[in-house]
Amino acid sequence: MVFDHVSVMPEVAVGYLNCQPGKVIVDATLGGAGHARRIGARLGADGLLIGLDQDPAAVANARKVLAPFAVRHHLVNANFADLAAVLAGIDLRGVDGILLDLGLSLYQLEQSGRGFSFQKDEPLDMRMDPHTPTTAAELVNELGEKELCSLLRRLGEEPHARAIARRIVARRRQAPLRTSGELARTVAGAVAVRSRGRIHPATRVFMALRIAVNGELDALERFFRQGIDLLNPGGRICTIAFHSLEDRIVKQRFNALARGCTCPPDLPRCACGHRPVLRILTTRAVKPTAAEIQANPMARSARLRAAEKLGRPDGCVAGSLR
Repeated sequence: MVFDHVSVMPEVAVGYLNCQPGKVIVDATLGGAGHARRIGARLGADGLLIGLDQDPAAVANARKVLAPFAVRHHLVNANFADLAAVLAGIDLRGVDGILLDLGLSLYQLEQSGRGFSFQKDEPLDMRMDPHTPTTAAELVNELGEKELCSLLRRLGEEPHARAIARRIVARRRQAPLRTSGELARTVAGAVAVRSRGRIHPATRVFMALRIAVNGELDALERFFRQGIDLLNPGGRICTIAFHSLEDRIVKQRFNALARGCTCPPDLPRCACGHRPVLRILTTRAVKPTAAEIQANPMARSARLRAAEKLGRPDGCVAGSLR
């Protein structure tokens, strides 16, 4: 298997993680292992790299990529939302850095055969983890028109959701939609040429279905309910998001965890007891350079954010947002 992928902003991401020899760093979304390779090169023989991915192909590829490096590594086929359980399984209580690269890999788009791309005619699957119970084909063929319209609006921010949902339901009455090509042609037929923007009319539809199939936003919310607790004081988290819904969740969670007292301003003294948990390192989301986008068009929508875990003066670690 050739696992093609070009990692986005690799040096920037690894720089924000502050990888140093002997540290314990988590690449919670291995993908093509481009970030993991750079992390491993910096940690040295005394460091530990923990890698997760829900796609078994990504984990198998990472083992090959990391083989030449001296760094100890523990690679697991798991969703990043389950990081706490993974660390508990190896009796590890804290880590020095966590990376979340929330995009698809080029392998998944072009080589996996799972229907992630509207430019191919493949089985309409879209599961990152082959054990996920629901496929994209099941969603487009079984959801009611209103449910499908709601899904496209909520997860794809699709302005033509109603017309697209109506066309899909009409098309599947003739025969079920089974391939990515069939779906792309159906969507294109629902959007008038004059209404199309610069992107393919099926772009947001495919994104919405992929997010729904893999529970991506739910996984991100689950991660933030316990993930920051897993960082040691001074540890860092770096995220790379590729659409506004994910980036919004990250931004809001970072801001909430960086905020201290939440009491009304007219209250004479603090009653909530909230303390800041994070120090935000990126005032605004970091974007790839024009040169990187030209070399890797998949990077164009990437937004990177980073933060550092604060410690308490008494040596305790502040709790995360619940």
